[in-house]
Amino acid sequence: MPREASYFSLPQFLLFAFTLVLGGCASRPEPASPPPAPAPKPAPVVVAPREKSPPVMLGIDVLEADGFAAVKGKRIGLLTHPAGVNRRGVSTIEVLRRAPGVNLVALYAVEHGIYNEFAAEVRFPDRIDPRTGLMVHSLYNPPVTKATPAQLKNIDALVVDMQDIGTRSYTFISAMKQAMIACFENGKELIVLDRPNPLGGLKVSGPPLDADIKSYVGAFRVPYVHGMTIGELARMAKEAPEAPGILAIPEKLRAAGRLTVVPMRGWSRAMRWPETGLTFIPTSTRIQDFAAVMGYPMTGLGCIVGGFRHGVGVQYPFRGIAHLDARIDVVERELRALNLPGLRFRRVAGPDRRNGQPGTGLYVEVTDYEDWQPCDLSFWLMKIACRLEPKNPFAGLTPAKRREFLVHVGSAALLNDLATKGARVDMEAWLRTWREQARIYQDQSRRFWLYR
Repeated sequence: MPREASYFSLPQFLLFAFTLVLGGCASRPEPASPPPAPAPKPAPVVVAPREKSPPVMLGIDVLEADGFAAVKGKRIGLLTHPAGVNRRGVSTIEVLRRAPGVNLVALYAVEHGIYNEFAAEVRFPDRIDPRTGLMVHSLYNPPVTKATPAQLKNIDALVVDMQDIGTRSYTFISAMKQAMIACFENGKELIVLDRPNPLGGLKVSGPPLDADIKSYVGAFRVPYVHGMTIGELARMAKEAPEAPGILAIPEKLRAAGRLTVVPMRGWSRAMRWPETGLTFIPTSTRIQDFAAVMGYPMTGLGCIVGGFRHGVGVQYPFRGIAHLDARIDVVERELRALNLPGLRFRRVAGPDRRNGQPGTGLYVEVTDYEDWQPCDLSFWLMKIACRLEPKNPFAGLTPAKRREFLVHVGSAALLNDLATKGARVDMEAWLRTWREQARIYQDQSRRFWLYR
């Protein structure tokens, strides 16, 4: 494909460039897991020191500083989760309930629920929230993940305040997009309170999504690590009519739809989460801290097929690596031989998932954030799995497993290459292709940026 980003307009890129990708990858949804056993703290993420500044003002903080002007006089619903808090750690639910002149009439919940009370992939019905007395409308009853007219009838606007983690398959951006579709179809306003991308706005990595692969874990045809905030993705969905399928609604409804994004103050694209001055609130059961956010694309992607598992036992989710059958010294030798920029590996112990006996794995340390390529390790795990396992794990997948791989990974071509070539797959060629496409995507997506 051409090497000059200027060869593509945004419509061409969204419609065609992604479909020319030779492959893709993403991580599986987080499985339910038993309570973690006590574990030693992993080595801290190495982040180059920068000048300290006051905590970033989140969208909810800006809304409050502006006297709640965007929501006053409206009956509002709130789509949120436990990480939906202001910079002082107060739940957005409570901020809006107590705000003078604000009429919060309903809550809306996605995967994991309002309070993280459900494990991944667990469906739940509408119910009354015992803490507030408000109706909680469930937006997670697959295949139904879009608000119904009945669920929206008593509101004028739906406010979205959810913390994303910067990766395509993490379903909160899908929930936001589904909420936008439902609001536009039912004449309701969507108000997005923006939040940081924990990985910053400059890291873009991994493959885009094949045009014909559509699912709740693939709502946007963007690189797996997309470098956008949830508010910027909302703008992309609303303002890119030349890319059919982003919203999949009639053009008349898209054009008439009302979207308000309340941007942050004090956030820049170069900021990683530790530099925001904010406390990280777990976004789901296995994303408990920034270390897991970084690990999500690093290891989860490579554990969909084959014997690799992220974590060591129930410890170090997304930052540990273990293989069900291969010896730790063999795995360690394979990983060290990769010489991946910005990474190193050290042995850690944890109870085996299957029998509770002591086990050993490798903890992935990020030694240089600038050199680090978030998704690369996952793809090398796929290639290594083909070498370590008696049979090529990507050959002869069941239809269900093939579907799982495709909706997360995003590329049928990559899967076919792995299935036919196994350990002979030219993974470096795939990574070069995706890096080139990522550069094009980042250049073309600037028009939706709210921050520099």
